[in-house]
Amino acid sequence: MALTRPPRLLSGVPSLLALPSTLRAATYIRTVGRWQSTTPRKHPKTAIFFPGQGVQRVGMTTDWVDAFPRTVKPMLEEVDETLQVPLSRIIAEGPNSRLMATENAQPAIMITSIIILRVLEKEFGFKTNERVDITLGHSLGEFAALVAAGNLREPDALRLVRRRAEVMARCSKEVGEEVGMVALVCEAQHLGPMVEAIHDFLGHHGEGSKADSGTDYDLPAVQQVLIANVNSKNQIVLSGSIKRINELLTHLRQFAGHDPRAVRLKSDSPFHSPLMKPAATLLTQLLDQPSQVAKGEDTVIWPGIMPCVSNLSARPFESKQQLKDYLARQCVETVLWHDSIVYLHTEEKVRRWIGIGPGKVGRNLVGKEVGMKGAVKGGGVWGISDPREVEALLRDLDSTEAGEEEE
Repeated sequence: MALTRPPRLLSGVPSLLALPSTLRAATYIRTVGRWQSTTPRKHPKTAIFFPGQGVQRVGMTTDWVDAFPRTVKPMLEEVDETLQVPLSRIIAEGPNSRLMATENAQPAIMITSIIILRVLEKEFGFKTNERVDITLGHSLGEFAALVAAGNLREPDALRLVRRRAEVMARCSKEVGEEVGMVALVCEAQHLGPMVEAIHDFLGHHGEGSKADSGTDYDLPAVQQVLIANVNSKNQIVLSGSIKRINELLTHLRQFAGHDPRAVRLKSDSPFHSPLMKPAATLLTQLLDQPSQVAKGEDTVIWPGIMPCVSNLSARPFESKQQLKDYLARQCVETVLWHDSIVYLHTEEKVRRWIGIGPGKVGRNLVGKEVGMKGAVKGGGVWGISDPREVEALLRDLDSTEAGEEEE
């Protein structure tokens, strides 16, 4: 697909995508010199975040290869070499059914996200460690966030994601009944009471629960249901046996006074549920092994270059061992995405949010919570999934660089 020439976004400079790749970074740096400054500047606290599974699409790297071949082609070749799988061709050509397979979708999304970050760094001189203060990622996106934060090397992260995804896919295929994920959407003021009713039904409050058929934890793993994601102030995702989820929905509507909108997600795997325990066990083992690319070094680097927020605690990882533990447990426990955004917005005073990777779901969830759409005084929320969005992002970051920070 040929790129349509975007408009002039930097005063006095032709569209950077219209220039030869060897001239883009130098041209932009001459125009906006502060991005190459070696002296850290005080700026509004800035977070970058990465998406999880479900945003994959055939061709999602094609425009990036066309626009930035010098950076992107070697990265994709290294991916194929690292995994010994023609993942770059699967991403570019499909078929969709093959890309949608968990073992392909997860590393494909991760590497596409990292490609975008590396294009910013290598093609435009964007210094992540100077311009960004903290990282986070939704579920699978946590691996990309840990790469960006300097806690994982790209090849190690790819291997971890691929092996984890293979086990997840196998767990789902071996199930003897229908499993999956269902999003529940309700009014924000009803979410808390609804979650309490869900825990009550599932018996997650311990002895004396009102669950109809004994506590959920006493059931076989395949029949257990977990709140997989707390995505926003009015949306959660359930994961596990579809039959059991339907029983739960009936209970909520008939006996608990709740009538959420239920949306079946396009996933035949119950991520973040007890069924994924083999993946958590494998990841625990792999994270304790030496790096495959840095001989004599641990797989996990500690400390990194900046903090990374954990899905499990909604707070930055505090130690190497905690990172290993939480990253493995994330396979079977709840992703506290909304809690993470609230923490960063209210306690850390993050004012600039950069979503990096395919799709716009993450940007919409963040923007919905923090109330920002595009550049505003001192901050904003952006999503970058297409080369045409690079210049606008850099322009808006530059215009908010001197924004006032809240104390």
